[in-house]
Amino acid sequence: MSRVQLALRVPDLEASIAFYSKLFGTEPAKIRAGYANFAVAEPPLKLVLIEGTDEEATRLDHLGVEVAETTEVTDATERLKQAGLVTLEENDTTCCYAVQDKVWVTGPGNEPWEVYVVKSDADTLAKAEGSSCCTPATDKGTAPACC
Repeated sequence: MSRVQLALRVPDLEASIAFYSKLFGTEPAKIRAGYANFAVAEPPLKLVLIEGTDEEATRLDHLGVEVAETTEVTDATERLKQAGLVTLEENDTTCCYAVQDKVWVTGPGNEPWEVYVVKSDADTLAKAEGSSCCTPATDKGTAPACC
């Protein structure tokens, strides 16, 4: 099982949960302080909502591909490296209420992509120390703020 992930930073989390519940006809799979995610069956989508500020319109936070096994993250890492892309690997990192293994790449428009597996739930939205959650370090070595 794999599915595309779309992570949005939203100004009103409750209104966004209500809207996307209606749009996709399903309730969130997880709701935590400042965070919600939907595991949409059709189309296969992991929709992540991260609470932003009231003054900021909804914006893309990052994109991803959720996979079922760590071996798929490892395979993606090797494939991306062989394709000449700069990768950032994170194993057993805590981010967005989950422990994950992941690899990050950055698209030509500076859009962050992750290929990741959720290994278990976690109690915190904040990133683990040294992690690039939720947006990866750039090839210049700077890491934007996390979810």
